[in-house]
Amino acid sequence: MKVSLFVTCLGDLFYVRASQATVELLEHLGCEVSFHHAQTCCGQPAYNSGYHKQAKDVAKHIIKTFQKDEYVVTPSGSCAYMLHTYPSLFSSDDEWREMAEELKQKTYELTQFITDVLNITDVGASFQATATYHTSCHMTRLLGVQHSPFTLLSNVKGLQLIPLQNEGVCCGFGGTFAVSMSNISGDMVEEKVNCIESINAEYVIGADAGCLLNISGRIGYKKLAVKSIHIAEVSNNGR
Repeated sequence: MKVSLFVTCLGDLFYVRASQATVELLEHLGCEVSFHHAQTCCGQPAYNSGYHKQAKDVAKHIIKTFQKDEYVVTPSGSCAYMLHTYPSLFSSDDEWREMAEELKQKTYELTQFITDVLNITDVGASFQATATYHTSCHMTRLLGVQHSPFTLLSNVKGLQLIPLQNEGVCCGFGGTFAVSMSNISGDMVEEKVNCIESINAEYVIGADAGCLLNISGRIGYKKLAVKSIHIAEVSNNGR
């Protein structure tokens, strides 16, 4: 099965190990992974800030970049969801809406692709640690990927997964929200990190780099021992 990696901006800049783990994991599961160097940001910052014209220009570039691929997989539920919103950007343009819909239908978040397309629930990973999992808003509520991460994590040998209090509460990142509403965002991530601290987990696992960046920043500020890690790294560990 041929898969094209959509690495995302944060994956490229801050979570290179997660991006590498994504490629290695997919190859281990029998996929042939390719990478388009022409890929750019998905346009979500512009879209969320109300700059829909600029977001459409980015969307057109992404659509053309991945037009010939069989599947597009990304280690980010948030960015996967943005690609799923492309058809709505072209509601008055039949040609581009059709191409956007084609991209939407073949774009998957990593854990969703593994469980729903490859039909794999155990990737053969091991991770000797206690951890909790942060459910990101875009991935869970908007993209609708709720069970795939937990399915994969439940089969990681040696991993003790501890439920997180108020797991459905936003971490406060929200992309540009963390900048435009920084005081509120700070209070939200403080509450999230307090919940993580209270269970004495060694790791907090996430599937969205934005959330992990926000949470790890607050963890570092508070000088806590808990570490943040992307689910791709956990799923690729121990083989």
